[in-house]
Amino acid sequence: MPVVIPQGVQVVIAEGVVTVKGPKGQLQESLHRLVRAEVKDGKVLLSADLKAARDASAIYGMSRARVNNMVVGVSSGFLKTLDIVGLGFRAEVAGQKMTLSLGKSHPVIFTAPTGITLGVDPKKTQITVSGSNKDLVGETAAKIRGLRKPEPYKGTGIRYQGEHIRRKAGKTAAGAGVGAAGAAGAKK
Repeated sequence: MPVVIPQGVQVVIAEGVVTVKGPKGQLQESLHRLVRAEVKDGKVLLSADLKAARDASAIYGMSRARVNNMVVGVSSGFLKTLDIVGLGFRAEVAGQKMTLSLGKSHPVIFTAPTGITLGVDPKKTQITVSGSNKDLVGETAAKIRGLRKPEPYKGTGIRYQGEHIRRKAGKTAAGAGVGAAGAAGAKK
């Protein structure tokens, strides 16, 4: 399956290294030794020597996906949205630094890596992580989520937009029927 190169994006392949330039930046990655790539008719064609190794097909598929992600990243970019849930939990951005109030005794300061743009909505409860490198966007979003993971009892914390948190029943709801019967049996 070829990777279609959109208007305004340049792909250069030299010595097993794919370089993609576009309006959102420049990305570069070296290909596995089993995978060959060439640019033809506005498409990147990848091929692999399937007889050389057992996992050559998987390596080809991963390489194709990574080249496609680079092309999409420099043309339109990637975006992850995180929701902050909790009383008094909020975020503020100043340049590459984000200050988070997450119910701790001190504010948490997070510095975004180069190539990542952080944004916060006016209510200060929604964080957007954007950039051209899909891996870096996902890794940065995961690090921010890791600052205060959603807890299962109240559901407070930082979560991905649309993420479903499995909720647990608290102690009073879980042990209401068992505790009363157990207490009566213990008196005998």
